[in-house]
Amino acid sequence: MNRKRQARRRQTPQWLVIFIVFIVFAVLKISGGDTFESPGGSPDQVNNIPAATAEYDWAVYFIDVGQADSILIKAKDQAMLIDAGNNDDGELVTGFIKDLGIDTLEYIVATHPHEDHIGGMDTVINTFEIKKIIMPKVEHSTKTYEDMLEAVLNNGLKITSPVPGTRFDIGEGEFTILAPNRSRYDDINDYSVVIKLQYKNTAFLFTGDAGIESETEMLDKGYDLKADLLKVGHHGSRYSTSEEFLNAVQPETAVISVAKDNMYGHPSPETIDRLRQAGVRVYRTDEAGTIAAVSDGEKIEIHSRKGD
Repeated sequence: MNRKRQARRRQTPQWLVIFIVFIVFAVLKISGGDTFESPGGSPDQVNNIPAATAEYDWAVYFIDVGQADSILIKAKDQAMLIDAGNNDDGELVTGFIKDLGIDTLEYIVATHPHEDHIGGMDTVINTFEIKKIIMPKVEHSTKTYEDMLEAVLNNGLKITSPVPGTRFDIGEGEFTILAPNRSRYDDINDYSVVIKLQYKNTAFLFTGDAGIESETEMLDKGYDLKADLLKVGHHGSRYSTSEEFLNAVQPETAVISVAKDNMYGHPSPETIDRLRQAGVRVYRTDEAGTIAAVSDGEKIEIHSRKGD
């Protein structure tokens, strides 16, 4: 008799099972983007995004380089790279680019000379044909910075300084330089090259590590900051992505390039809260792996290795 009572107590009520199943399906239904699985069926085994997105003419890839930035833009037969991760990410970044069949980069942009943005840039420069290099006029006394300059010199390249308002063509779209707007800053992050990329009726805003000081300058100058997708500044730091800046950008989607359990506490709860209050869908590389944003010129779809 006691055994039967114990058995009954251990059974999960049928209503609870149905409720749990309902919740699981609801979560799956509202989660955005597609998960591209490896041939073995597990999205965690192989990052197959290059193959899965090869059919798209226009795609922006937020490469998972941990606590760093690296963004590849494929514009039909042309491509550009914004930043190249840490020193150890050179082979990862170049391998990703090669997987897309790219051997020439029309532009590479080194947003500012911190190691987590230019670390793999020397490898990129030594691997591909580079048409133009854009980087701010600020020096940094590190071996990483020297390695990048040496690669530029050895390949006979010249550096183009960013001038706000300057436009460059890329595929069937264009990008405009919006920052930096001064020649001197106390914080190297504020030298970050900020770019607005436009493809037909879709727009992307890439902010490097620009902080609130640089954001305020762009607002004061009345730049058109509105974009469908925002690459959140400085890995989601509390000192970037101010409420005023977010109101001007009005993004539907935001991407944060960040490492899991990083020592900086990025992204900050304050930044995440501001994004959520603004109704922005947030994707993070520490949760979703490499993220691809593909555009047909009218809308942007998000795809990731692990889903969101």
